Amino acid sequence: MRISFHGAAHTVTGSQHLIEVNGSRLLLDCGLYQGKRADTYERNLNFKHDPRKVDAVVLSHAHIDHAGNLPNLVKQGFEGPIYATRATVDLASLMILDSAHIQESDAEFVNKKRTQRGEEPIEPLYTEADAEKVVTLFNGIDNGVAFQPIAGVTAKFFEAGHILGAAGILLDIEENGKKTRLIFSGDIGRNNIPLLPDPVFPESADYMIMESTYGDKLHNDPELAFTEFRDVVKRTLQRGGKLIVPAFAVGRTQELVYDLNRMMSNGDVKSVPVFVDSPLAVKATQVFKNHPECFDEETRKFVMESRHPALDFKNLTYIQSVEESKALNERTDSMIIISASGMAETGRILHHIKNNIENPNNTICIVSWQAPDTLGRRLADREPQIRIFGDVYERKCEIATIGGLSGHAGQDLLVKYAMGVKDSVKQIFLVHGEEKQAMTLKGLLKDRKLDQVHYPDLHESVDL
Repeated sequence: MRISFHGAAHTVTGSQHLIEVNGSRLLLDCGLYQGKRADTYERNLNFKHDPRKVDAVVLSHAHIDHAGNLPNLVKQGFEGPIYATRATVDLASLMILDSAHIQESDAEFVNKKRTQRGEEPIEPLYTEADAEKVVTLFNGIDNGVAFQPIAGVTAKFFEAGHILGAAGILLDIEENGKKTRLIFSGDIGRNNIPLLPDPVFPESADYMIMESTYGDKLHNDPELAFTEFRDVVKRTLQRGGKLIVPAFAVGRTQELVYDLNRMMSNGDVKSVPVFVDSPLAVKATQVFKNHPECFDEETRKFVMESRHPALDFKNLTYIQSVEESKALNERTDSMIIISASGMAETGRILHHIKNNIENPNNTICIVSWQAPDTLGRRLADREPQIRIFGDVYERKCEIATIGGLSGHAGQDLLVKYAMGVKDSVKQIFLVHGEEKQAMTLKGLLKDRKLDQVHYPDLHESVDL
C-alpha cells in the first residue's frame, strides 16, 4: 500500500491524498489549493497523478479546499463514484456549482480589465457544466454504515464536528492477507460549538492522516469569542459604520447569524439590518433543514419548526440577485454584511471590501484562518495598501480578527485526537498545517511518547 500526499502538505488547503492498494487507487478529498493567484491556477489545474486511473473518491466534507477540485478531476477523465455523508453530498453539490459560477464570473470581470490593458484573456479554472458532471457521481452514506469504495477496502464515516455533514474516514484495508486500519481525520471540529455535535475521537489505527492547522494554538472558549465579536460589532455601529465579514457560506455564516441574533435580542448592541450576501447561503439553509440527523435534539426541533436563529432571524435578509448586492454599497446607514468567500478570494465579498475599505468608520472582521497570499491574509496582516481586481486601495477602515470562532480543533483537542491511537499507531502523518504549526504539534506528541509522527512533503509517497 502506498500513500501519496498531493495536497494540504506543508500547507492547509488543497486536500488530496491518494491511496494505492490491491491494484486500485482511492483518492481522499480533492480540494482547491488557495494562495497566490499566479500559483493557484497552475497547481489546481495540473494533477500529479492520472485522474483516469483513480477508481473512487471518498470525501470528508464540502468545504472548497476539500471538494472544490472535483470538477477538474472529472473533466480530466475520472468516472468513478464519489462517496460522502448525505449532508455533504447536498452541500458539496451546491458549493462546487457555486464555485464554478464564481470562477466564470470572476474570469469575465478580470478579463475586462485585462482587455483594457491589452493583455490576453484568462479561462476559468472550470465551468458550471464541469461541476454538474460531478454531482451525478455522488453517493450518500450515513455515518457508521460500512461501504466498499474499492476492492479490499471497507470504509466508514464518523462525526467530525466541523461543518454540517463533515466526517472522519475510517478505512479497514486487506491486502495480501494483511489487515491495516487507516484513519483520515479530515478537518477536526471543536467541542461546545453552536449548531454542531462534538467530534468523535478515534480509538485505534495502524496509520492516521491528521490535520494540524492549529497545532501551535489553544483556542479561546467559544463564549469569549462571542464577547470579542460583540465588542467589534458595538464599536463599529457606534461609529455609524458598516461591518463587513468575509465568511464561508456554510457553517461559519450560520454561527455568526446565531451570535448576532443573541447580542441583538439581549440588547447588547442596537438592532441594525444584517445581510447575508450569498445565494449559496440561501440554498444551504434548506440543506440544514433537510438534515436534522446532523444536530442534537434541541437544535433539530428548532430547525424543523423553522425557528432556529441561524435560519429565521427578524433583521436578517438573504441577498440573491446581483442588483440587490450592488445596492448595499449605495447605502450609507449602519449595517452588517456577511459574504463569501471566507478567505476573500472570490465572489461578492471582493466588491464589498473595495467599496468600504477606505472609510475609517467601517470594520472588516476576519473570523477564520487565512491562507498565505490570500486577500484575507493581507487584510489580517493589516497591510496599508490592498490590491483588488488590479486596483490599489488605501486601508483606512478598522481590521478586527476573531480567532476563537474557528471551526477547527485547537492544540489541546489535536493532541487528544492523536493520543487516542497511541497504543496502536505505527505512523501519524501531519497534514493540513503550515510548518510551524505542525512541528509544534509533533513536539507535543513526542513529549507524550508518541514518536511515530511524520510531516510529509508535497507529492511525497510513503510505502506502508
